[in-house]
Amino acid sequence: MAMNRVQFQPGLSMPEFIKRYGTEVSCEAALEQARWPAGFRCPRCNGSPYSRVHGRAHALFQCQTCRHQTSLIAGTVMQGTKLPLTVWFLAIYLISQAKTGLSSLALKRHLGVSYPTAWLIHHKLMQAMADREARYVLDRQVQVDDAYLGGERTGGKAGRGSENKVPFVAAVSLSDEGHPLRVKLTPVAGFSLKAIAQWAKANLAPASTVFSDGLACFAAVTAAGCTHQPTVVGARKPKDLPEFKWINTVLGNLKTSLSGSYHAFDFQKVCGPIPGRVRLSIQPPLQSEHAEYTTARGCRRLPAKTPAGDSVG
Repeated sequence: MAMNRVQFQPGLSMPEFIKRYGTEVSCEAALEQARWPAGFRCPRCNGSPYSRVHGRAHALFQCQTCRHQTSLIAGTVMQGTKLPLTVWFLAIYLISQAKTGLSSLALKRHLGVSYPTAWLIHHKLMQAMADREARYVLDRQVQVDDAYLGGERTGGKAGRGSENKVPFVAAVSLSDEGHPLRVKLTPVAGFSLKAIAQWAKANLAPASTVFSDGLACFAAVTAAGCTHQPTVVGARKPKDLPEFKWINTVLGNLKTSLSGSYHAFDFQKVCGPIPGRVRLSIQPPLQSEHAEYTTARGCRRLPAKTPAGDSVG
């Protein structure tokens, strides 16, 4: 069997991470380089001469021109923190590397901090990641699919008509070589022409080529100046649809992330403006009998568990 080069691509190992960012000095140097690549610049007067103020938990710079003082962590997600930068850097590493998701409870154990502190760090980092991704739109080749998040409810409707399911559009953009670039998971009011046209105008770059199944509403992407190429799926399985390889992988990873992090889940909170890693933001631990991920090609249920974690991976 051929090696999956995506799964075996090189990454940053834990020993290498500790080597690079295992001390406060190395974290400060990395943050200073990221914030001022060309050297210190005063946010007030744009002056470059500065002196350091000693005796502080985190680096403090004083402009020699206007005497304005600027903390190294001012204006970042770490602003006002009393924790060492090594704790924040380790949290960034753990959250970004966890393919199966990482709950705030697990993060608490890794960082050696209290649960409220781990929860706050987790949500600040997820919000920063979501804000960054919101600046981009998908372009070039884009694979899209319709999907639902929801669970069984006693006495409720089954299938797509369930009041406990939230529809969302899953989309992934590909490079010219067919490699995935960016993903967007966006809740929508429903799979109608109007809803998809609004989604396309907000999330797709004009002149993109959109590949979808035969669901009629996806024809509305042309309203955003995109080309639409539908493929009728019929009864074929995902493994028989190489043209939808990456969008199926995205949905599979989403399922893995949810089941690895959430032990209880209220899907009606999905659409709220809550911090999340992706455009599909998730509310922390709530109640649901079963977690279920549904697409037009089938339904996969996650077993009910007791509440233990609270974050989407």
